[in-house]
Amino acid sequence: MALVTSKDMFAKALNSDYAVGAFNVNNMEIIQGIVEAAQQENAPLILQVSAGARKYAKPAYLIKLVEAAIIDTGVDVCLHLDHGADFEICKKCVDDGFTSVMIDGSKHPFEENIKMTKEVVEYAHAHGVVVEAELGKLAGIEDAVNVSARDATFTVPEEAAEFVEKTGVDSLAVAIGTSHGAYKFKGDPQLDFERLKAIRKLIPETPLVLHGASTVLPEFVAKCNEYGGNIPGAKGVPEEMIKEAAKYGVCKVNIDTDLRLAMTAEIRKFLMENPEEFDPRKYLGPARDAIKGMVAHKIKNVLGASNKR
Repeated sequence: MALVTSKDMFAKALNSDYAVGAFNVNNMEIIQGIVEAAQQENAPLILQVSAGARKYAKPAYLIKLVEAAIIDTGVDVCLHLDHGADFEICKKCVDDGFTSVMIDGSKHPFEENIKMTKEVVEYAHAHGVVVEAELGKLAGIEDAVNVSARDATFTVPEEAAEFVEKTGVDSLAVAIGTSHGAYKFKGDPQLDFERLKAIRKLIPETPLVLHGASTVLPEFVAKCNEYGGNIPGAKGVPEEMIKEAAKYGVCKVNIDTDLRLAMTAEIRKFLMENPEEFDPRKYLGPARDAIKGMVAHKIKNVLGASNKR
């Protein structure tokens, strides 16, 4: 039981039909629910920390909570920095004990993205840490990431091959039609699987990453709205599309919005049904259980990662 990199996880997943779940964490209950689900399903696990999580909970707290979860469950965890904005934050996380970092230079010109990524790769690899980068831009909003649909661009396969060769990056997040947040699609959900296949063909040994891959499960949206919420028209990536992506080199699937919806739905329900209660443990406990159930469902029925640890 330890903090580990994603290297062995991805090596096993790369030529299979399953993917590793990468779940965003913000507090103790979220961490507990996710790790207990991975323990139950005997699944590989990545816990990731965004800019918003670092600001809200502070890295020192999150790192110690993850270490405690490892001790409690015996589950190996890859601790990953999600959407690192520059070399300095990536270096800080490497120095703090993260085992994986993402440098997100996707908003910069191609050559600048290569330069930023290569600098992080050199530092991280010297310290035994793996690196994820991103090529192409996903629309949507997630913490500090805010990209309009107009500015979103899909990953160009030939550029992906050049990028990996010049940077030595360990995994690559690609843009094929997913987006951050709860409002991913206005019409019918569509992902560009032909583009994904073309990328895989050019860089068959590089694990690919799918950001913005929450399903926005209708039952949680409905429960939020039933108990006082206002989330009309939310629509995510259908689970069948996630399963399909895992067949073409996608080894890591990022999930955040579904965690937020599961937790918020349960808290809203409890507080509305129990207006006299003011003990946080009374509503955070059921919220933790909701996260555990949702994550177990993702691991088993969507990612296909049960018993792959």
